[in-house]
Amino acid sequence: MKFLVKDIAAMINARLSGDPLLPITGVSSFDTATPSDVTFAGDASYLSRLNQTCAGAVIIPFCDMEKVNHACVLQTDNPRLAFFEVVNHFHPVSTPAPGISAFAVIGDNCRLGKDVTIDAHVVIKDNVVIKDRVHIMSHVYIGDGCVVGEHCVLKPNVTLMDGCCLGDHVTIHPGSVIGSDGYGFVQNAGTHVKLSHTGHVSIGNHVEIGACNTIDRGTLGITSIGSGVKTDNQVHIAHNVTIGDNTLVVAQAAIAGSTRVGKNVIIAGKAGISGHLHIGDNVIVGPYAGVSSSVSENQIVSGIPHMPHKTWLKVVNIISRLPGMRKTLLSLEKRLNSLESVIKKSEPQ
Repeated sequence: MKFLVKDIAAMINARLSGDPLLPITGVSSFDTATPSDVTFAGDASYLSRLNQTCAGAVIIPFCDMEKVNHACVLQTDNPRLAFFEVVNHFHPVSTPAPGISAFAVIGDNCRLGKDVTIDAHVVIKDNVVIKDRVHIMSHVYIGDGCVVGEHCVLKPNVTLMDGCCLGDHVTIHPGSVIGSDGYGFVQNAGTHVKLSHTGHVSIGNHVEIGACNTIDRGTLGITSIGSGVKTDNQVHIAHNVTIGDNTLVVAQAAIAGSTRVGKNVIIAGKAGISGHLHIGDNVIVGPYAGVSSSVSENQIVSGIPHMPHKTWLKVVNIISRLPGMRKTLLSLEKRLNSLESVIKKSEPQ
């Protein structure tokens, strides 16, 4: 596939500076690009070394062109987003022909929309609604009474347990389990008795769930994932959690039961959030953080237990110095004891 630079500029509505007839045959990263590739420089660290990339053309943000050291650049508001629009032109996503495999199992009273694709070895139980242009890949299980919205993609080995509801344009990556029972037990005479989980999971529109996520059904009510939420791989969301619109949850983060997470929140990798808390809108939870109490909106927190991020940076700086501080403290204590002994001996009896 080949495009001229002027064609790429038109694709992304970019301002072109350079040879408009330069042929581009591929896309590549900044450091591995060849003269026939287009790449992007999204921040100052890349802009400062534009002369080091071999790319034929570079997508950059709007800036002072006198400081740009490259023969062919395309200026746009969001270089990263624009670059991946170009990637999609070079590597368009293949759309399978609609149809239902003879090796799929579909239960009673199911309603299937237009242009649905159901691959081999899919199991769909009773009373399921699959809306238009859905693609369900091999070895997916969909339980009784589930609803799958338009343009959803369920990748291999996804499980939707009974009653799960997906909005439109939801993508769920391989191995994720939506609607499993939550971790609910009550002690009785020294044993742990399982509590019934009769709720379900509701997922909004334009949500992407990473691989090997587990999102538990509500104990009685709903576990709710808002529209625009994106989760990374290996995320756990417990029963009755509510996550607001456009929140990001990064790999190996875990949210305990009945916690409410606001809109536009970022939960970084391996962060853990305790149960029955409220995380306000626009909060950022740093990596490895342990959140043990509610966090008001617009805060950045880090550490275990969580604290304001700036405070945590000071704490981290001190931690590495603690062995030396301990040695100094012991030395001072020893000297103080010696001084006290001398003073005591010099005092009149």
